[in-house]
Amino acid sequence: MADSSIPKFFEKTHEEKLDIICNFSDLNDDELNHLKNATGGLDFEYANKMIENAIGTFSLPLGIATNFKINNVDYLVPMVIEEPSVIAAASKAAKIAKLHGGFTAKVDGNISIGQIQVLDVDIQESISTINSNSDQIIELANSSSKTLPKLGKGAKEVKCKEIKTPSSSMLIVELMIDVGDAMGANVTNTMCETVAPLIEKLTGGKTLLRILSNYSTKRMVTATATFDKDAVGGEQVVNDMISAFDFADNDVYRAVTHNKGVMNGAISVANATGQDSRAIEAAAHAYASHTGRYRSLTQWSKDNDGHLVGKFEIPLSVGIVGGVTNNHPIAKLCTKILNLKNVQELSCIIASTGLAQNFAAMRALATEGIQKGHMKLHARKEASNS
Repeated sequence: MADSSIPKFFEKTHEEKLDIICNFSDLNDDELNHLKNATGGLDFEYANKMIENAIGTFSLPLGIATNFKINNVDYLVPMVIEEPSVIAAASKAAKIAKLHGGFTAKVDGNISIGQIQVLDVDIQESISTINSNSDQIIELANSSSKTLPKLGKGAKEVKCKEIKTPSSSMLIVELMIDVGDAMGANVTNTMCETVAPLIEKLTGGKTLLRILSNYSTKRMVTATATFDKDAVGGEQVVNDMISAFDFADNDVYRAVTHNKGVMNGAISVANATGQDSRAIEAAAHAYASHTGRYRSLTQWSKDNDGHLVGKFEIPLSVGIVGGVTNNHPIAKLCTKILNLKNVQELSCIIASTGLAQNFAAMRALATEGIQKGHMKLHARKEASNS
């Protein structure tokens, strides 16, 4: 069985690191060469097809976090980030979590939400009409996808809500779409645009915006872990870390920085696997405010034995088919290193890495301060430039 615990991985040569990854993930020679010779894995011809007015490509470091055990499976976790100490800190946190079995994570649903804005209608009458014709709307939406209905997925439900603004009221028709292993933005937008004319016909109104919501509350992921009190540094350190959490949970100025650190871990994995990091960040920070004020994205407490228990929950829309994930050679390699079987597995890894990074940052802040390890690595970087 593969073991993600690799002592002193950071001290090994480039060749030694690649050998470990190849053996762990069963990479072939072509894939190994992509990693060995990569300057980002993206040539200009492909970049020019991805965006407008392309002039080149821009690379960031790709590293591996070790020691991760998530839902009883060991992972070497690819992370793309420019900030020093993040990968080392996440690896150390995962090592401590492993003492109590590692991370436990779960995903609640994989429904993408599409929204159609309807103006100039009788709201209540239109809601009744939409509800009466929901089967027709769902059938039309699914006609725009060749693959999802065949997999038993696609549009599943139609919902309506009224939004009152200072100037008027509007109807919002929402499509609930099971997008399978895809992130789902394109198919959601396509389905919204496909059904908009029918909704106009049914309501007599005008449809304006027809687009997905990145606030993916029907795609929640939760990661938890127990960190041994002795490995953390003892009862006082555990108590101090909980006090640090209380600070973040009750002061928006601290919460923003606290949550930035959480997302250092989550977004690094998202970057490595070709995800839409802006969508992930936007949803996460909206969720941080779902109680009515901006709070910590993580929760920390003690169990009956005095061990530190962490929990991280966010709405998370990611995919392992389509888009950059399928076409960028390094993103494809990173998903192979993770040996992903489905999109839920990737969500669990992203959330667990975010929780690990938050633990590491809080522990550093509550003990030696954040700068000791951070600046040590920063100094190494500066020395290499001198």
